[in-house]
Amino acid sequence: MIPKELAKKIRYIQIYTSKAVNDSLAGEYESLFKGRGMEFDEVREYQIGDEIRSIDWNVTARTGDPYVKRFVEERELTVLFLVDLSASGAFGSALKIKNEIAAELCALLAFSAIKNNDKVGLIVFTDQVEMFIPPAKGTTHVLRLIRELLDFTPGQAMTDISAGIEYLGRVTTKRSVVFLVSDFMGEGYEQQLRVLSRRHDLIAVSITDPREVKMPDVGLLELEDAETGEQIIIDTGSRKIRKQYQGLGSERQGTLKKMFQLMDVDHIEVFTDRDYVFDLVRFFRTRERRRAKI
Repeated sequence: MIPKELAKKIRYIQIYTSKAVNDSLAGEYESLFKGRGMEFDEVREYQIGDEIRSIDWNVTARTGDPYVKRFVEERELTVLFLVDLSASGAFGSALKIKNEIAAELCALLAFSAIKNNDKVGLIVFTDQVEMFIPPAKGTTHVLRLIRELLDFTPGQAMTDISAGIEYLGRVTTKRSVVFLVSDFMGEGYEQQLRVLSRRHDLIAVSITDPREVKMPDVGLLELEDAETGEQIIIDTGSRKIRKQYQGLGSERQGTLKKMFQLMDVDHIEVFTDRDYVFDLVRFFRTRERRRAKI
């Protein structure tokens, strides 16, 4: 039996995300990912009406005649959610904590995927992989993913993003669309992330609470690291301390953005105090425009 409060949350997310998919995301998702799962079929001579971007310049240069690459679309895509639900995700100064935003965001994308007849799967990790649900289709399957995300209690507090990435590499060899959802409060995963981005269509989703970037003036404040338990007291009444805190938060955000840019990894920034549907739609449209220019 599902607890009444959990069932209520699942129902709310189903209604909210289904409406968002129908109103905002369905067309965006389909236009962006439809045909992304393509397999090479053959090279043939160019015919009037062929897309210029499909020209195989190597074969064309070798033969002296224009040739194009022909691809056939795979029947379906596989979408995998690689989700960090470590202890740092239990923080939130707005209406919802980061882990709740992660669950809703994955639900929204999952409903978009099954509407496009794609498979969806889930890997949940902390400093180790704690859950794996193989990819499948259908509303019932997506509701199970939502239930598991909302009802998840981490066995470990720490974060090891590389552990999740390495596990994904072991359970799937097929090129997939991978959404890595995390607050990225971890270290030492850059090499694994680079390998993952080469093998799959990787999209990093960073979830940030505004208090992780900017601290208000509320006097003496005790802070505790959710993962290590370390506690410190800071005087938020000090303008100098608030400025230092904001500088460190901004520096961390900038470092993260730069890393994704250097690796050519798509990045969606999500904040707990604003509508993530807007962020997703903006990302999809920006990425589609960028693809159209290639």
